[in-house]
Amino acid sequence: MSKATCIYTEKPRDILAEIAAQISHEFQKTPVQPATVSSQPGPHTLRGQETNFYALAHEQQFTITLLGQKIHLTATPTTYTWNYGDGTTWGPTPTAGAPLPDDRIGEQTQTSHIYTATGKYAITVTTHFTGTYSVNGGPALPIPGRGHIPSPPLSLTVWRAVTHNYADNCNENPHGTGC
Repeated sequence: MSKATCIYTEKPRDILAEIAAQISHEFQKTPVQPATVSSQPGPHTLRGQETNFYALAHEQQFTITLLGQKIHLTATPTTYTWNYGDGTTWGPTPTAGAPLPDDRIGEQTQTSHIYTATGKYAITVTTHFTGTYSVNGGPALPIPGRGHIPSPPLSLTVWRAVTHNYADNCNENPHGTGC
């Protein structure tokens, strides 16, 4: 009776385990596009009034080669951290916000903010992406951790409005104060 003999000098590599060990690092290097941030009203708003903000982000897909294998990556936006530029932050939250119809601008929304001081502000949102990967067309597997992608800042100027009431009727006294 003969004894079984291994014809390989070394143990075969487990490519899937090696890919899984490197995939989180590769996911962080993927050029995921940041969300775009918009405001209503904008680029100017009023102190003491609701300003609606919203972020537009989308799922993104990439194909890379890792250890000679074709890897398909999918990055999906899941949560957002808002920085309103005045020291106020909110999140992470699953709320990206949404644009309002023109006749509703000024209403409170989940992502709106009220500025208490005039000035110029830079508003940003960090979009947190989760990911999946598949090897050579195999099943989608979750990537550990998340990608944190900051948006370019949105510039907003906050103004103050001053209202004056006058007793003069401009039709009767066109030279009156406020006419």
